[in-house]
Amino acid sequence: MEFTVLKKNLSRLYYSYVKKYIKQILVSLLLSIVVAGSTAAIAWLLDPAIEKMFIQQDKTMMILIPIAIILSFAGKGTALYFARVVLIKVGSQIVFTLQKEVASSILTSDVHQLESKHSGQYLSHIQFDVGQVNQLVSTGVLNIMKDTFTLIVLVALMFYQNWKLAFFALLMMPLAAIVAKSLGKRVGKATKESILLNANLSSYLVEMLKGSRMIKMFQREKFELDRSSKILEENMHIRNKVAFIMIRATPIMELLTGIMIAGFIYYSGFMIRSGEMGINNFFSFLTAMMLAYQPIRSLATINMLIYQGGAGAERVFKILDLKPNIKEESSLSNLKINTGDIEFRNVSFVYPKTNDAAIKDINITIKGGSTAAFVGHSGAGKSTIINLLPRFFDPKQGEIEIDKQNIINVTLSSLRKNISMVSQDIILFDDTVRANIAYAKLDASNEEIEKACDFAAATDFIKDLPASYETMIGENGIKLSGGQKQRVSIARAILKNSPIILLDEATSSLDSESEEKVQNAIINLTKNKTTLVIAHRLSTIIRADRIFVLNKGKIIDTGTHDQLLKNSTIYKNLYSKQLSA
Repeated sequence: MEFTVLKKNLSRLYYSYVKKYIKQILVSLLLSIVVAGSTAAIAWLLDPAIEKMFIQQDKTMMILIPIAIILSFAGKGTALYFARVVLIKVGSQIVFTLQKEVASSILTSDVHQLESKHSGQYLSHIQFDVGQVNQLVSTGVLNIMKDTFTLIVLVALMFYQNWKLAFFALLMMPLAAIVAKSLGKRVGKATKESILLNANLSSYLVEMLKGSRMIKMFQREKFELDRSSKILEENMHIRNKVAFIMIRATPIMELLTGIMIAGFIYYSGFMIRSGEMGINNFFSFLTAMMLAYQPIRSLATINMLIYQGGAGAERVFKILDLKPNIKEESSLSNLKINTGDIEFRNVSFVYPKTNDAAIKDINITIKGGSTAAFVGHSGAGKSTIINLLPRFFDPKQGEIEIDKQNIINVTLSSLRKNISMVSQDIILFDDTVRANIAYAKLDASNEEIEKACDFAAATDFIKDLPASYETMIGENGIKLSGGQKQRVSIARAILKNSPIILLDEATSSLDSESEEKVQNAIINLTKNKTTLVIAHRLSTIIRADRIFVLNKGKIIDTGTHDQLLKNSTIYKNLYSKQLSA
């Protein structure tokens, strides 16, 4: 990571997230000064301890100095504990804020932005990347303050004891800084690799868990184990790489310290022999110098922690900086539903990062309260039309109106409030049956929920569940059958009571018995509602008021079922194939 980029990320991190906790950081700063003073006191007390206790054998000092040493250690430990507590709380609060903002960014992002990245990578942002920032704030900031002050106070003590030897000891510091700068850039680069590999691992684990049945069915356990071993091995290597860089300073620092202490002892010998330095000053100075080793070593590696935190912050900020094109505009008016008429005028759409139009020049009018069906081969553009109405995407050109109101000129919340969708891709949460249905209306009464279930033909099977409405249904409703999940989904849509209903292959994966029950539920759901239906099974749309036949993104025929059997070659072929099947 370039220094300018690192500086920019750290500056944003400070002003946007850390600065508001400056009072707590100042408290930690004061406690760090206490830690530094206590550390210096321990080293300084060796001077009178040797002189008064061992040389002069002062009985009073034999009691007072050990007590002072105990108090110094106690003061250091207590101050360090509370300094860490304060910054741990600050770090945790910043993690909470960042994770909340990432979650908010994900929830408000455009559909195409979310679908352009694997879900496992978003998990990595929330957990791993934000964790790197937490390490920087809760550990890095404390180390910078504590070790800087400790080093300053110990160096001051060394100058107080003997300024000549202190200058000799200071030779080590610029060498340590050179080592730190060199290793910091390497650890920053390795951390970026580590973040990417961690995101890939998260993505793979998500896929492996979702595809567990397919893996077993195709007997690919060994293949996936080998695949996972490769990914895990790459992660192991990069973790080792980061760890090795982090400890690479250790032998260098040990060597520098050894040279310094050896030179110090050699030079001190001459000074003690000449009477320029007492043995008590020697031990006090030596203790101060040894105690200074830890903060020097810590500060020599602190920039590695800074690079790691900066790399994590950079990836988090990229998510936070995503600006949705489709967003709530409070200045717009709310959608007002009268009859529920829908009109597409010259609508065309191209999916991001593709060149071919998914739909071209679509012109359709759907009367309020009627049912319109869309049929055609896969890839004809049926789902695209459905997805444009709630503004999951916006058309590249053309206009879509509901009751003469352009949907881009009304608030997003009022538009989606008036639309319900039941899809073949059923989304249920790992919660109770009741909670999944009430997701459409969080303040719904038990009576409203049960009434919705009656209309959705779901009451009977729900009452047979172990805890009825309070039964936990597992991840994405895994404890329910396909038909049961679909009826829960329909009950949720009924509870929402929207005037416009979108049905996207709602019965495509059901057996005949389940399909019949779901069809009856759909009839209750769509009664007197403007309904747009996509179905491969043409038997489910025979009663539609109007059927639109699509081919390669264009509407080529329209009419009722009977009219299309007579006039549409594509529709007739589709219907004939399904009859023969």
